[in-house]
Parts: sequence; C-alpha cells; structure tokens
Amino acid sequence: MELDDFDLQILQSLQEDNQRTSQEVAQRVNLSPASCLRRMKRLRETGVVMGDVSVVDPAAVGRGIMMVVLVTLESERADKLDHFKRAMLGAPEIMQCLSVTGDVDFVLTLTMRDMDEYEAFAQRHFWGNPNVKRFSTLVVMNRAKYGMTVPIG
Repeated sequence: MELDDFDLQILQSLQEDNQRTSQEVAQRVNLSPASCLRRMKRLRETGVVMGDVSVVDPAAVGRGIMMVVLVTLESERADKLDHFKRAMLGAPEIMQCLSVTGDVDFVLTLTMRDMDEYEAFAQRHFWGNPNVKRFSTLVVMNRAKYGMTVPIG
C-alpha cells in the first residue's frame, strides 16, 4: 500500500496517542474529518495499523520481573519451528517472540511475578521441550527505553 504524507502524519499522530478522535487527528494533519476518518479506517483495514492497545506497566499488575530469553533449538525444521512458535503464542507471560538469525533461534521478552513462576515456565517450555537445545535468561534491571513506536518520515 502506498502511503502519502497525510497517511504518515496520521500514523505519527496515532502513535503519539491512539485515543485521539478523527476530528483531533484531522486538525493536526490539516484534513477534513471525513477524509481523515476514511484514511484511518483504511490504515487499520489494510494492517498498516496492526492494533490499538493500552500499554500497561507490568509492575502495576504484579509482574515486576522482566526477562529476555535467548532460545536455541535442536532442529530448525519448519514443523519444529512452527510447534515452538505456537507454544509461545499460547503463553500469556510472553510479550514478544522474535524468530531471529545468528547464534540463537528466538528472542523472547517476558514478564513474571517472581522467580518461582519463571522456574515453572522454564520447566514447561524449555526443560520439558526436547527440541530446546539451550536457553539463556537475561533479567532486565531497568527499562531505559520501552515502547512500540516506529520512526516515521
């Protein structure tokens, strides 16, 4: 899909605050509210805007530990990769599951209540999975930058 300058400005405005009304966005990008609403709808329908969410502070809901886990699989056959991806999609603790190139196969970002919960998670998904060759856990000490904003322009 071709994005023009108005589309890019709309996307920037929505990334700053996705609760803005089409009228508010229209004022910011200098379009009529009807035209802006049509564009916003098209951006969502075509998947350019992948979703509208509220970003929740994990600590506020009792999930004060954030981790990055590097996972290497024994086999990289398509069916084995798909099986692992499906398992990760079904785990609510996982915030991101990235299939990557390099020395590891997946990079996971997850949030836990405590280390006991993580140990149970690791037992289910890593130690209990014969296709997991190894995993390495990095505990996040501080989130220096955290977000999903994509640079536009």
